[in-house]
Amino acid sequence: MNCIKTATVLFMAAFLLTACSPKYYVPNTQNVPLLSEKGEVNLTAVGNANQVELQGAYAIGSHVGIMGNVGFYIPKDDGNGNGGSGRLGEIGLGYFQPITENLVFETYGLVGLGSFENHFPTANAGNAGKISGNLTRFGIQPSIGYKTTGFSIALSSRLSSLHYGEPEGNLIFDNIDQVVYLKENDSFVLLEPALTIRAGLQRLKLQLQLTRGFNLTDSEFRQDESLLSIGLNFNLR
Repeated sequence: MNCIKTATVLFMAAFLLTACSPKYYVPNTQNVPLLSEKGEVNLTAVGNANQVELQGAYAIGSHVGIMGNVGFYIPKDDGNGNGGSGRLGEIGLGYFQPITENLVFETYGLVGLGSFENHFPTANAGNAGKISGNLTRFGIQPSIGYKTTGFSIALSSRLSSLHYGEPEGNLIFDNIDQVVYLKENDSFVLLEPALTIRAGLQRLKLQLQLTRGFNLTDSEFRQDESLLSIGLNFNLR
């Protein structure tokens, strides 16, 4: 069955909608720069068939880094016109500490803002209409990684609070007004561990990240629970 995905990223967050059922969240790619010295710059362009994300990080001090992320979600509509889109921007401030020459620990506080829209123009068993809204996400993301000249691997985990705001529209699904549904289910705690692998040259590497999402507030909430993204990572010193 073809599924339509819509997502929102906050520099985070992301929304998905499928033809089978609406989904209101999917983990976005985590920015794991593994900074280790003042002046270091880390840039990443990643995505998959449904989204494009740009990420950047800069070490403003010997142990302090800043980051910014932006994502656009533009999955292809189904043949019947059902689909959606979204976007997200996210900023972060963090601390990094080289443990050894190759091992780095870091943690970032994150704030993200995003928006989404879903549309079901074709009535199917009474499911039709559209919905749109905004979201805010606050989180903390610690990680530890091992890096060499041509390879790095990192484990990270994002703990965040997700909030929906100002949903509007007329989408009905399973005989439930989805605007009312999101107003009544507008705040969640999320845990999202991720594995990031990079391989290539000293300054340019191929990146692969697998993210798993857990809704600690409501395990039945309409959301995607995993994300696989691939892209290019640039490191400049």
